Amino acid sequence: MPTLSPWPYPRWIAHRGAGRLAPENTLAAFRLGAAHGYRMAECDVKLSADGIPFLLHDATLARTTRGLHDLAGPQASPVAGEHPWATLSQLDAGSWHSRAFAGEPLPTLAQVARYLRANGLLLNIEIKPTPGTEARTGAVVAEAAARLWAGAPVPPLLSSFRPEALATARDAAPALPRALLLDSLWDGCLDHAQALGCVALVCNHALWDAALVARARALGLRCLSYTVNDPWAAERLIDLGTDGIITDRVDVFAPA
Repeated sequence: MPTLSPWPYPRWIAHRGAGRLAPENTLAAFRLGAAHGYRMAECDVKLSADGIPFLLHDATLARTTRGLHDLAGPQASPVAGEHPWATLSQLDAGSWHSRAFAGEPLPTLAQVARYLRANGLLLNIEIKPTPGTEARTGAVVAEAAARLWAGAPVPPLLSSFRPEALATARDAAPALPRALLLDSLWDGCLDHAQALGCVALVCNHALWDAALVARARALGLRCLSYTVNDPWAAERLIDLGTDGIITDRVDVFAPA
């Protein structure tokens, strides 16, 4: 039976920087999560049209940014990955959340890495490709992460729902740890995670039970959960012996 490798990451992980307390996937969110005592955050990374890894969850810019039409015209595509970084960098990614964050920009992965490394903080990078760019995104994000965290005592954890992105991430940066994200248990998913050289599964928290934890452990996989916002759910996962909890409620759960 495979043995579990040492696990350098804390149990509590701040979702998209600071959950719902700040505009997701911005440096403001990372600062706020850190101010609440979180030593690790999760974020979503995709590529601009010119190949710059930057933080954004959605495929489109509509929900969390403002100003695209002013920059690129009323007929501009809402798809984030179709725009160069020169355009994306000028968007307002904060005012959708609240006035306090108006003008907060989208960050690059490089900017996030500088802040986290300067403050001794850790990161789970979800590779979030624009549809159709899974292989390229996995490779470019992994290469960038390996370069940006070169020499770091604890590397970032790469994760994705897309096995093809994890496969190219593995090929581009084999030393970086990887995790398969699961919203449902599709046929052969645990075997697929093992074949990809993953060190962990990151599941919708409702999927975990004692049997699934045992199956994962038997394959040498750590057990993480998203997005856990209720105390009863967190207590259940802790009782099951899982390893990581990704939460929006950085103001509720003390990460000690």
